[in-house]
Amino acid sequence: MTMHFQRLRMRRDDSLIGQIVAANVVLVTLALAGASLAAGLDLGIQHQRWQFLILALAIVLSLCVNLWMLQRRFRPLEGLIERIERIDPAEPTMLELEGDPVEEIDRLGSSFKRLLQGIEAERRRRGQAVLRAQEEERRRLARDLHDEVNQALTAMLLRLEALAQDAPAERAAEVAELKRLAGEAMEELLSLARQLRPTALDDHGLAAAIEAQLARFAAQTGVQTHMNVDGNPADLDEDMQIAVYRIAQEALNNAGRHSGASEVVVELAVLGEGAELRVSDDGAGFDPSNPRSSGRRGAGLGLEGMAERARLVGGELDVRSAPGSGTTVTLRIP
Repeated sequence: MTMHFQRLRMRRDDSLIGQIVAANVVLVTLALAGASLAAGLDLGIQHQRWQFLILALAIVLSLCVNLWMLQRRFRPLEGLIERIERIDPAEPTMLELEGDPVEEIDRLGSSFKRLLQGIEAERRRRGQAVLRAQEEERRRLARDLHDEVNQALTAMLLRLEALAQDAPAERAAEVAELKRLAGEAMEELLSLARQLRPTALDDHGLAAAIEAQLARFAAQTGVQTHMNVDGNPADLDEDMQIAVYRIAQEALNNAGRHSGASEVVVELAVLGEGAELRVSDDGAGFDPSNPRSSGRRGAGLGLEGMAERARLVGGELDVRSAPGSGTTVTLRIP
């Protein structure tokens, strides 16, 4: 107990419990001196020295009991402080109250828990607002590319077609090359517009948009693709549909760039207002704790972006992979 008292003094001399301990020490010393004077104890007399010793032991025992009660009373507060200090502001966190119920500590913990919930709700609201603004900007850019730039390229192709009919023979090859370049530019432009905001997502819904993305992925990479849909994706709200589509899109991009897979399977299950998306490939796999170790440069940021999208719609992202064992990305929205 003495060692514990010294440790408390060393660590907490400026804290509330340190101040209480210091006050108790002063009170015990004054009480011992006052009791000795009041009893008229003369330490020069043998039997009075024993009386003084008994009185001192009783007061010291009272101090020890007091310190034990203080420690027991302050232990929940120390535990609460330690849990609060471990909280990462960048990660969503739910504070769980532990230990024996203490009214003041429970009130403090409940207040901090409500504060965390408010911060997380505001963080989610702001994040969703940013994502909505990004999607709206993507929609506008895709529309401008399709309606304006694409029309300009179409007019250029028509002019080149007319020019090809009137051009001399020695210019025919040059005109044909210009037509080919203009056609490639148009295809790349349309591909970019579809990536920015797929028209199928607005016109035909989530399942059709993912199927179209899979078809483009298979055509570009030669990888076999399969898709299974259970439930009605139209039951999901717009934010969830966009999150599911973007996470599927990023998972396919990672599979095409890094995995060397021969087959990719996409499974989408919708139950009520929740959904589960699973994108699996049979590629090289990687260590999820260190995505760069397998050459996936930039994949870490992609995984973080997918995880953030999942959190902003109240879901979670689970990535299962190992070198040589393929990769499975699962999005769960309860």
